[in-house]
Amino acid sequence: MTGTTDLARRFGTPSYVYDLDRVAAARDELFAALPDEVAVYYAAKANPHPEILREMRAGGPRVCRAEISSVGELDAALRAGFEGTEILYTGPGKTTEELAEAMTRGVRTFSVESPGDLRHVGGTAVSLGITADCLIRVNNPTGAAATSIRMTGVPSQFGFDGETLPGLAAELRDVPGTTLAGLHFFPLSNAKDEASLIAEFQHTIATAAALQRDLGVDFRIVDLGGGFAAPYAVQGQRPVYGELREALATSLDEHFPGWREGAPRIACESGRYLVADSGHLLTSVVNVKDSRGTRYVVLDAGINTFGGMSGLGRILPVSIEPHESVGTDGIPVQLAGPLCTPGDLLGRQVPLADPAPGDLLTVPNAGSYGPTASLLMFLGRPAPTEIVVRGDDLVSVSRIEHTRTYEHGQAL
Repeated sequence: MTGTTDLARRFGTPSYVYDLDRVAAARDELFAALPDEVAVYYAAKANPHPEILREMRAGGPRVCRAEISSVGELDAALRAGFEGTEILYTGPGKTTEELAEAMTRGVRTFSVESPGDLRHVGGTAVSLGITADCLIRVNNPTGAAATSIRMTGVPSQFGFDGETLPGLAAELRDVPGTTLAGLHFFPLSNAKDEASLIAEFQHTIATAAALQRDLGVDFRIVDLGGGFAAPYAVQGQRPVYGELREALATSLDEHFPGWREGAPRIACESGRYLVADSGHLLTSVVNVKDSRGTRYVVLDAGINTFGGMSGLGRILPVSIEPHESVGTDGIPVQLAGPLCTPGDLLGRQVPLADPAPGDLLTVPNAGSYGPTASLLMFLGRPAPTEIVVRGDDLVSVSRIEHTRTYEHGQAL
């Protein structure tokens, strides 16, 4: 990778390097794979770095909107230039204070997960003298795609059980402070292949049309969700979706004849596809030890740096790209982080030849779910450096700082 060794020497490790040219390429390729009329929400949880958020809203005639789930992400999106009207606020635990802040700062579109959540949004809106556009998040009883992470069809804190919605129609249409503006789906993540992704979207579109009839509402917005795939912490390339554009348009023509004129407006959302291959993680070997026939390579990056969700089996195993003298034809080793817990493992049975302290390693495709999805504050270790480049140009170097604010008492 161009300049990787120089960046590591200059700014140290562990460090993330994000390339905004790769972010722009992913954004433009996703838009090209979708019909022109389809909007895209960027899921800020994938990587809320300010430069990446700004890049999502930059560029040509089609730019991303923002999908957020906290006031922290709201603040980051607004600072990056998004307007409140370009933001979708989601999540099952929206507090009154959070809703009031979001509404006061211009957000008007909210995904709601239950009748109680809908009333909660409505009550806050009434107290502020406004009306909130609410999208009913749907937990479909069935799906159509093979996927690594299925988000529907099981009991969940996310979404209304789809089979219950027709019986709730009158209640949902008559909540003060709200307008039933549309539907929000998120049935899967990281679809196995394009055929699976298309099948899931077709199933979602047919379900949305049936719910529009059952609820007796002409929807203004239908968010079909995501499922766009990308390699995560392993080698590989983002998929090219050559058939998706036509398949989506055909299905929408069948079920929502007015969609091309915005009746309803159609949206999708994506996180990892847009940013995963924009970043890589640089880490250095701190120590090498053998224990009862197993070799441990201890790194300066652990689950506080990358892989806070590793306990769920979400990211293992990672790939490693060694630099200079380190090869990948050696004995399998355990990649351990620096933390005082046996759970601090980034990779198991990873082949490395003759690793030694000071060697530089790279985890590829690490632009999504990095520092802010990790156990960042565990053991009080400093956050990794985040380096942003655009091709060969250095854009920024920063680090998240851990601070404590006192509402009572004082620091010792």
